[in-house]
Amino acid sequence: MDVLKIPKMEKQEYDRIIHEGHVSRIAFRGENFPYIAPFMYVFDGKYLYFLSTKYGRKIGYFRSNPAVSVEIEQYSPDLSTFRFVSLQGRLEEVRDPVISRDVRARFVDMMKRRGLSSAAMSALGHSPEDPPEKILEEERNLVWKLVGVKDIVALKNA
Repeated sequence: MDVLKIPKMEKQEYDRIIHEGHVSRIAFRGENFPYIAPFMYVFDGKYLYFLSTKYGRKIGYFRSNPAVSVEIEQYSPDLSTFRFVSLQGRLEEVRDPVISRDVRARFVDMMKRRGLSSAAMSALGHSPEDPPEKILEEERNLVWKLVGVKDIVALKNA
């Protein structure tokens, strides 16, 4: 029996998937097992940026080892088409206030442009009643940037 290998995507294809999406999964190195959590993201064409609440297991895992695997997927409801990109690199906390504010503004714009539910604000440590602009007013989040990407796996079925 021949094994069918899933075709790889070229950079232009997987960059498009990253641009089109806004939800990823990040796998952290946990104590005994990997710890995977969903994160919204923005992509500036070069770097992926994430907002993280300042609490939870992910903070300890990030502090002890910032090496992560980030996965972004795109699929049809019946899985007749699917694509995914997995990037292995490390998270770096953005401490520059100008860059941090720019990333936060990108998140506000992304949330509005995509018409995300106000419930999405709770994933960022805010009340669902808070408008997205609250992300700019109160720094309830850490800003992370994916850097040092060492491996990219980008596969598709069609």
